[in-house]
Amino acid sequence: MGRTERGGVSFVQTTVKDSVGWIEFDRPPVNAFEWRMVGQVADALDAFEADPEVRVLVLASAVERYFSTGADLETFRDLGEGDMDRWCELVHDIVGKLRGSSKPILAAINGVAVGGGLEMALHCDVRFAARDVRLGQPEININFIPPVGATQALVRLLGRPAALRYLYDGNLLDAERAREIGLVDEVVQPGELRVHVQAYAATLATKPPEAVTAIRRSITLGGGMTFDDGLALERRLAVALAGTANFREGVAAFLEKRPPSWQR
Repeated sequence: MGRTERGGVSFVQTTVKDSVGWIEFDRPPVNAFEWRMVGQVADALDAFEADPEVRVLVLASAVERYFSTGADLETFRDLGEGDMDRWCELVHDIVGKLRGSSKPILAAINGVAVGGGLEMALHCDVRFAARDVRLGQPEININFIPPVGATQALVRLLGRPAALRYLYDGNLLDAERAREIGLVDEVVQPGELRVHVQAYAATLATKPPEAVTAIRRSITLGGGMTFDDGLALERRLAVALAGTANFREGVAAFLEKRPPSWQR
């Protein structure tokens, strides 16, 4: 187990198992974000992106009953426009790392998940939630908006009317309701969350890495483009894949009716 440290303290745990890198928020009692913790999440994402042994990332919590309560409002108490601009710059950098990663990123959401921590999960590829979670974006109740890319993620995940209603209400949702509207993808029993996500991630880690990256970029980046620009991106990625040894191996293995042996 590792810890990401800035400013002499560590609020993030990192572990690797079977090519799956876990980034776990660890600022008890409720995983409320402050400046150093934001920086440590960014550092952990950079470290795993650069680690060739890590194939899949998981965003999670090391604190029982809390995924995150969002920003520590003591951090915001005397925040002016200049400092808020800096805060948005830092959290938007995390959004860029999450959405621009070459590796799949999953979320394992437990307990209470609101505000910025939940926003980070919105940029993951697949969100798994424990059945007892409570999720929401209550920023409207302090005359604010969710600033970690949630407005842009939600309109793409839920559609405009549902995203507006969700943010207007500012209410917490249970796991089943969150799944119904598309906020999370799968609901599992609380005691099974980590094992279930690890098993899915480990299976994903065995897939050919170039294809995984191409699929992620086609969907995540292409989804924000016009159709024609997204189609051009798809074409470039398909052409690049055709030049890889793993593409040749995949075709040969299929024709020879044998399991493929991927180069990593």
